[in-house]
This record gives sequence, C-alpha cells and structure tokens, in this order.
Amino acid sequence: MKDKSTTLIDLHYLPSLEYFCTLLPFENIILESYEHFVKQTYRNRCYINTAHGKKILTVPLLERHEKVLTKDIKVEQGKQWRSNHWRSIESAYRKAPFFDFYSAELKNILYSDHKYLFNLNQDLLSFCLRQVGFKKNISASVSYEKQPSENIFDARNMVTDKKPFSIRNYYRPHPYYQVFGNEFVPNPSIVDLLFCVGPEASAWIKASAASLNK
Repeated sequence: MKDKSTTLIDLHYLPSLEYFCTLLPFENIILESYEHFVKQTYRNRCYINTAHGKKILTVPLLERHEKVLTKDIKVEQGKQWRSNHWRSIESAYRKAPFFDFYSAELKNILYSDHKYLFNLNQDLLSFCLRQVGFKKNISASVSYEKQPSENIFDARNMVTDKKPFSIRNYYRPHPYYQVFGNEFVPNPSIVDLLFCVGPEASAWIKASAASLNK
C-alpha cells in the first residue's frame, strides 16, 4: 500500500473522517462509478453530531430495484430532503466556530439540482478536499474491474458503518472540540471537523490517520 499512489474507492455522501484518513496517502483517487449500487451504506448517508447524539442523514433515491450502476442512481427531486438535511446541519453547527465560514458554499451545493447521486457526492467531495487543503487528482472509473491492476490500492467497500472503524487500520480518533457534550464523538462526517476546527482540519486528519501513526 505504501508504494502505491492511486486508490480506487466508492464515493460517499459528506464522507466520514475515516474516509479522509483513507484517502490521505494517495495522490490519485479513482471513484468507483460502475459498481452495482449498494444500499444502506455511506454512499447516500452520513452522520452528524447533534445535541441528541449522532444523527443519520440519508439522501432519498428514486431507484428501488437492484443492479443499478452507481453512476445511474438518481436522487429524489425537490427541496424537501435538502431542506431537512440543511436544517439538521444548521441546527447542529450554527454555534460552531467556523460555521459561517463554510456554510454558504455547502448549502449552495446541497440545494443545487443534482439529478444523480454520483454528481452530488462528487461536488461535495471536491468541496471538502479543497477546504481541508488536500490536493488530489480525482477521476471516475470507466468500467468495472473486479480486480484492479496491482499498482492500484482497492479501497472499495472498506470504509463502512456496518462494522466499527476500530477493526480497521485507517482512523484512530484524535479528539477536538465539538459543539455538544463533553464526551468526544468519533468519526462523524467531515463537516463536523470543518465547522469545529476550520483551517486546522488538515492537521487533525493527519493526526488521526492510523496508517501514518503506527
């Protein structure tokens, strides 16, 4: 893994801190777009930290049947779910130190009329990478390869909420000030880190990257 500069990974909605720790060592990121979409995963949901603990935000999808390519998954149109997500984010973080610094651009992306989940997630990922200061070469896969070439690190389906992050070797919590409570809530969406520590987000991700801190 250390000798590889490229990773192939599934694209998440407002990804977790573990996701960014996973991307950190790689210069080139290929986003898997030709897999069959996997439901009930980070692909269309994230977790934010609220006064009542971690809250899940789920993007509603139009496709209900199986075997739809990720690139073809459409999001529910209209502003209802977007407004629900934004109200939840605003309620959770409006008192955070850096909320005003990032909120306008994030809100604009959420309210853009993305037809496809992949495009929405890609724009959100680009926003988040730029804000944490990670310069990566981003591309999308052009076909599905069960076994990618040996010079590519296959990270597909590795970052998941179906099993605890502690069993993997990508993210180890490096506590920072959070808006709610005295007990640190690990591995929320990257927006939690951005709103709470702002320009210092890059340093916190590097400090949390387990593979770099063995």
